[in-house]
Amino acid sequence: MLHIVNKSHAQTSSLQSCLRLATPGQALLLIEDAVYAASVGGAASSGLAQALKRLKVYALQPDVEARGMAGKLLEGVTPIDYAGFVDLVAEHPTNQSWL
Repeated sequence: MLHIVNKSHAQTSSLQSCLRLATPGQALLLIEDAVYAASVGGAASSGLAQALKRLKVYALQPDVEARGMAGKLLEGVTPIDYAGFVDLVAEHPTNQSWL
């Protein structure tokens, strides 16, 4: 399953709910303001640092760059472009968007 989160962890509890329910081996894609959770500073407060031990985590690179976070992603978070986003959706026929 692919989980897609688009809101900042400081704005809503969507990411925390996702992390609580996601099971080991699933994938998480952070887009829009959710990419803030993938920063070195945001990962501790968002719970993402712990989630990296059991989930494959991706961040949409254009959103990372648009928010001035290039080069600030936590180790283990994989940046992807739009083509990578499409590949993830194709690879995971089941997905959940956390709004």
